[in-house]
Amino acid sequence: MKLFKRIAAAFVALSLLSSCSVLGNLASNSPLSTGKSTGSALATIFNVLKSTGSIDLSNLMNVINIGKILTGAGTLANATQTYTGEFVTGLMNGSNNLVNSSNVAAVLGGLQALNSIDQSVFTGPSAKAYATGTQAIPANDKGVAETMKALNNLMNLLK
Repeated sequence: MKLFKRIAAAFVALSLLSSCSVLGNLASNSPLSTGKSTGSALATIFNVLKSTGSIDLSNLMNVINIGKILTGAGTLANATQTYTGEFVTGLMNGSNNLVNSSNVAAVLGGLQALNSIDQSVFTGPSAKAYATGTQAIPANDKGVAETMKALNNLMNLLK
């Protein structure tokens, strides 16, 4: 239960950060710069996971990087072929070629899989109550676990 509260708090912090300039402008940037930011965040989270064996959601920088990944993934939801092509170029450059021609299709699939996960527990009206502990995260909510599972699957593509 404490883990879910920490995760919820991290995502609430992320949603607050996204309303500021830290993440808010990412989606409005060019596909190349959005891809580069997403790739850099993927590489950072990959290195954290590789060195520590887990993603610590109480670490604000990890939360910001996960937010960049989720925001970049969100731009792919209805992307044109041209947008996706430019995004991929940025993604490869930003990741220092952790994303490359041999895994890019799978990585794009992994990013798009993040878009299908219900994260309303983090962005909906009750998110503040979950983060402050005044209300428990619903036991049947799978958004947190599915997000972390999808991120881990995405990281496995980079190995």
